[in-house]
Amino acid sequence: GEMVKFVVDIEKEILALGGELHADCEDLLLKDGSRQQNLWGANLYPLRDEDERIEYTSLINIKPSVGNRNMEIQDEIIRNKVREIAERLLFTQDDHL
Repeated sequence: GEMVKFVVDIEKEILALGGELHADCEDLLLKDGSRQQNLWGANLYPLRDEDERIEYTSLINIKPSVGNRNMEIQDEIIRNKVREIAERLLFTQDDHL
C-alpha cells in the first residue's frame, strides 16, 4: 500500500508530513523552532489495518544520546506519543489509527 513519511515534535505536539526523506520533514520543523531531540520519524500506511498503520522507523531516530541506537523508536512512551499526536492531527474521531 501507499506510505507517507512524517516527523513528530513530541514536545510541541506538531508534525510535518510528506517529503521524499524524513530529513525533509525534520528540516521544516527545525526551521520552525523545534529541537532535534524532540523529533521522531515514522511511516504512515493509511490503508492498512488500524494496528499496522504506523511503522516507527527512520534514520533520524538514531539518537544514542537519548538511548535510541537504531532506526526504530525503542522507547514505548515515545512511540505512544508519536501515535497519539499523529492520530489527533491526521484522523477524525471516527477514523482512529
